[in-house]
Amino acid sequence: MEKLKTFLTGIFSLVTLLFLTFNIASMASAADTDPTDDIVGVAMGNEDFSILVSALQKAELVDTLKGDGPFTVFAPTNAVFEKLLTALDITAEELLAQPDLAKVLTYHVVAGKVMAADLTDGMTAATVNGQEVTFDLSGDPMVNDATIITTDVAATNGVVHVIDTILVPDDFKLQAVEMGMDDVAETGIESSMALLIGVLVTAAGLLYVVFQKKTA
Repeated sequence: MEKLKTFLTGIFSLVTLLFLTFNIASMASAADTDPTDDIVGVAMGNEDFSILVSALQKAELVDTLKGDGPFTVFAPTNAVFEKLLTALDITAEELLAQPDLAKVLTYHVVAGKVMAADLTDGMTAATVNGQEVTFDLSGDPMVNDATIITTDVAATNGVVHVIDTILVPDDFKLQAVEMGMDDVAETGIESSMALLIGVLVTAAGLLYVVFQKKTA
């Protein structure tokens, strides 16, 4: 029994070692693989960036970020956009209709390829917007008030760093906008009005079915 236990322990250790070796080799292989998508392609390939992609389209910045670059982009996810929408008390469609939308987006872009290892505490960098961002490495890495939660996502024309807060430049001013039916963009977030209409239509359909059954 003791020999069997020793044998099984040895087999388990060997399997564990092979598993770890395989995973380390896979990660190393993935890290060595050259990127195949540009910055826009990286964003479009991740559903968490659907609002960012819509914003780039609305601000007509897609072609710019598909250019040679290189660019460094600090990319907010959909959840980050939702946090901003709540703070501003506006819908995603109203945000995308802002006249100064491009000013906000270009504030997230730095010319050149800036990797995480290139950052230093207190370092500043000029954005495509024209204003500077400041890096704080005293704790978790930050750019202005945003924490950099994922670094060094490689693209063919630069690099993407994921952040947890929208960077808002000093020259951005929130403006009231009039929304028409043709102005609604694909954002991945339903507006409250669209949701309300859907609920009302569904309720009306159910009431009609109930009424028909009672009168039959």
